[in-house]
Amino acid sequence: MHRTSQFLHQCHQTWVANRATKPCDVFINHRGIDTKRTVATLLYDHLYRKNMKPGDKLFDNINGAIRKCKVGVAVFSPRYCESYFCLHELALMMESRKKVIPIFCDIKPSQLRAVDNGKCAMEDTVNWLSKRLSTLNWSDVVTSASDNVIKTLIEMEGEKQMQRRKTSPILHV
Repeated sequence: MHRTSQFLHQCHQTWVANRATKPCDVFINHRGIDTKRTVATLLYDHLYRKNMKPGDKLFDNINGAIRKCKVGVAVFSPRYCESYFCLHELALMMESRKKVIPIFCDIKPSQLRAVDNGKCAMEDTVNWLSKRLSTLNWSDVVTSASDNVIKTLIEMEGEKQMQRRKTSPILHV
């Protein structure tokens, strides 16, 4: 029985590794312990209702999902910087030059800090963060995000008007 279970596990791992990552429209980067039952779930539900494909349940393919997504949403929260995964995902979005919309949940931008949780030297954490986030100017990020939102809304309105024109009867005079 043990051999069968090992074989099935190996088959599953191979299948997961070989399957193509479907691109998602939005990748929601968040600290689950802080936001899973509030902001992240609301975002996920809203995007789902809008027929967008949020980047959820992609743990085995997370890097590919981030690289292929159209936009990232980073939900910053009090324990966000304690998570290696959150920081890794954020760094990957920045390195991939994705549009990132920041949301600050129960925290101000000035309160975001790397935390020494004993898993690695604080100096290493600070160096890692500073290398990846040194060019990050929160004012520019927020301005860029709002510009992207406005641009997207304008594009969506244009698409709606084109749909109306296609479905309205054409009058020949």
